[in-house]
Amino acid sequence: MTRPVFADPKTAFVFKRLFGSEEHKDLILALLNGLLELDEPHRIVSVELLAPEQRPSVTELKYSIVDVKCRDARGVTYVVEMQVLNVEGFEKRVVYNVAKAYVGQLGRGQLYPELNDVIGITICDFELWPSGEGLAVPMLSRWRMQEQHGGTKGLGQIQLVFLELPKYDASRPPGTVVERWAYFFREAENLTMVPEVLAEPPYVDALEAARTAGFTEEEWDAYLRAGMALQDERGALSLARKEGQGEGLRQGIEAVCQVLGIELTAARRREIAALDAPGLSALLARIQTRKAWED
Repeated sequence: MTRPVFADPKTAFVFKRLFGSEEHKDLILALLNGLLELDEPHRIVSVELLAPEQRPSVTELKYSIVDVKCRDARGVTYVVEMQVLNVEGFEKRVVYNVAKAYVGQLGRGQLYPELNDVIGITICDFELWPSGEGLAVPMLSRWRMQEQHGGTKGLGQIQLVFLELPKYDASRPPGTVVERWAYFFREAENLTMVPEVLAEPPYVDALEAARTAGFTEEEWDAYLRAGMALQDERGALSLARKEGQGEGLRQGIEAVCQVLGIELTAARRREIAALDAPGLSALLARIQTRKAWED
């Protein structure tokens, strides 16, 4: 198999290679400062990488979730996560993950004032808040508690940041730091050379770390396995959704038949069982207009 010039940074193997290793610690610093939009006096200058033991156990999502945890000199913990697949309850799992990182700081005998802030940064390869549904959530959104009457912001011990990659405006070159990171995550695997918009640190450093020519055979095999596992997971979720949709349609057909007084004979049940979701939808429409199974 011919290697692409750059590996996909959204895969677990490459994401951790770039942002979860001591060798490339400058990249996680640059990513944090960029997505948190920190100015020079408030920039994070050093972090300590932490073990990802606080990730909740979700066996059916082993390959679409990958996170990197780190802590800065002030004690603030950052949970940086790449999420490739949109799944039910995703927002709740993100909140759970960040909240667990917050409460996990407090050991036996420690006091509440010793708790430090936790900021969750999630990069989504899907629209979490679709723009076509009357919502006005930008590509990079930041969330914290707010008093509902006066709008005063407070209780910032837990903060959430989301970067929704599909909201990137590909009709023009990236201009801001956030846009360049979004462009990097979206397009790196399709590039054959370093584009001008990514030709300076930290983006060029991230591309060089993702250059497949620098992968050993073992690393290349690990990258391929990670990609195949993700495709398998994507296929499994798609199949589960289709099967769930099909089961719902079968139940709908039975309910409509009961209301209309249509007998579900053994032959008719066999016909229903043999249909896929589009066929079931068509059959349900015919039954509702009394055009199916006419004697």
